[in-house]
Amino acid sequence: MESLEQLSFIVWVRESGSMWGYASFIFLHTLGLSTLAGVNAGVDLRVLGFAPALPLTPMRRLFPLMWAALGVTAFSGIVLLMTETSKATMPVFLVKLLFITLAVINLRLLYVRVFNHPQADSGPIPPGGRMLAATSLVFWVGATIAGRLMAYLTPAGGGL
Repeated sequence: MESLEQLSFIVWVRESGSMWGYASFIFLHTLGLSTLAGVNAGVDLRVLGFAPALPLTPMRRLFPLMWAALGVTAFSGIVLLMTETSKATMPVFLVKLLFITLAVINLRLLYVRVFNHPQADSGPIPPGGRMLAATSLVFWVGATIAGRLMAYLTPAGGGL
């Protein structure tokens, strides 16, 4: 893992001081995650019953945006992790990955079970749909908190 930190591109990202280096990857990571979690939260809140006059079916168009945001978040996150690979061993990083994995699985299940349901707009939310929406909110909040904690915990000891 440490050899990844020495790749010339990663050294440049970490040490260049250029706005196109580390700062741009932090920006992309923040933009991707906020888009993904924010749009997902809007979808979840609609499934939970907020804005009931808003039909569900047109919200399907938001799923490609969320998948694209996930791609930006994952790509920028991998680059950021490669600048300091010791963070990969932090328990809070593993918690973050667990929450993200659960959130992504949950997002796919929400699409399949709620948005692909033949009566998505004409009947009640399919069974389990509200639970998927509620757990989705929990997973994204957990991933965000764990990600922020990484900045304040040391890789070696894992403590404050």
